[in-house]
Amino acid sequence: MGPESKFFSDILLRYIILILVAIPNLWLFYAVFTPLTAYPVYWILNIFYDVILISGKIILVDRSIPIELIEACIAGAAYYLLFILNLATRKIKFRTRVKMILFSFLAFLVVNVLRIFILSTIAVSGSSFFDITHKFFWYALSTIFVVAIWFAEVKAFKIKEIPFYSDLKFLMGKTRLRR
Repeated sequence: MGPESKFFSDILLRYIILILVAIPNLWLFYAVFTPLTAYPVYWILNIFYDVILISGKIILVDRSIPIELIEACIAGAAYYLLFILNLATRKIKFRTRVKMILFSFLAFLVVNVLRIFILSTIAVSGSSFFDITHKFFWYALSTIFVVAIWFAEVKAFKIKEIPFYSDLKFLMGKTRLRR
């Protein structure tokens, strides 16, 4: 297999993986990250409150305040976006790519657990700021978290390529449509 065939195979494999992981409805991300999110939130809340974990998704605080971790709380789509950014970037060695994915997932997991803990604490306190804080985290900070993690990866792993664009540029350079 020549170098060009290897590049084409690499592109094809990366995008097939992206499609297969998304089917059906990102279940893989929710299956993995629901317990990885719920248990740390439970453990941290347990330091400050009397908590009970029910069915792995509902945390009952002080035996009266339920905090339900729905799919939006787990943020499977954010993990998938980080996965897309990682797999849609060319010229990354396999070992480096694995490290990047683990770094991004761990960074987002830590941020997400802290976000849920902060929101839970606000909810338990009965603060009238819960709704606005929750919406602020949901609409503004969630996107900023993902972008910041991606930029941190680019810097830490010295990535020079641009997701999607570098693949398209390579493919366009190999077509008859090139100048």
